[in-house]
Amino acid sequence: MSKVKFLGLALLALNVEVSLAQGLPAHGEKAGTFKVISGSVSALRDNTTYAVKMGDSVYIGDTIITAPASFAGITLFDNTRLTSGPESSVVIDRFSFNTTTHEGELSASVAKGSLAVISGQLAKTNPERVVFNTSTMTVGVRGTEFIIEAHGE
Repeated sequence: MSKVKFLGLALLALNVEVSLAQGLPAHGEKAGTFKVISGSVSALRDNTTYAVKMGDSVYIGDTIITAPASFAGITLFDNTRLTSGPESSVVIDRFSFNTTTHEGELSASVAKGSLAVISGQLAKTNPERVVFNTSTMTVGVRGTEFIIEAHGE
């Protein structure tokens, strides 16, 4: 086995080992990163809730849950910025982004609480492919900043 191939496998094993040591298993594809955490924030993955911290990855399918007096700031790979407010539950339903063509899609659902959004590259190049849902409405994004409040469970 070549040194380069061995080094690549070793780095892959180390990456998996670090993820497992953090207690945050991968779920689907990565969509972005938790950039700011204040208070108690968790991610529901595969029916298990994990505490998250600044720098942890956000995955497609994650449900981000914030406690009272808490919030989470997330930056997705297209530079969309999401801030989940106190007592919120937000799901990253779908996300894909091609850094070369800027093609992709974003769909997120706000089950309860609030979500502040500053749209990123996807909304600028593919606005019809960016949507946010609540139990009573769907918001199509056309490159802007807005806040969604949902009073569901």
